[in-house]
Amino acid sequence: MTATASHDAYLSARPADQQAVLGALRALIHRLVPGAEEVMSYAMPGFRKGSKVFAGYAGYARNCGFYPHSGNIIPQFSAELAALNHRHTPGAVQFAPAKPLPDDLVARLVAARLAGIAA
Repeated sequence: MTATASHDAYLSARPADQQAVLGALRALIHRLVPGAEEVMSYAMPGFRKGSKVFAGYAGYARNCGFYPHSGNIIPQFSAELAALNHRHTPGAVQFAPAKPLPDDLVARLVAARLAGIAA
């Protein structure tokens, strides 16, 4: 099974509200990083550029998650995430399907991770 098929299979197994928000997140990451390779990492859909996974997403019973695959990225945005009432740890942001992460915030999270990979 290809990584794209794995992403498709993962999404199809999620509830409709999660399919919509995670599918939109998937599409956004592709727009932000053209040519990003879809992979499965830590049993969740992810994206790789070169040899490094730079983002991932997942759906759970009560929320969805975004993962920059680094513990150094999310702390840079903790005040903004708190203001948006998104729970977060150094390695993950949790969000409800009804309250997805803003596209501009995802863009900045991805850019910060890619900058960290390039450094």
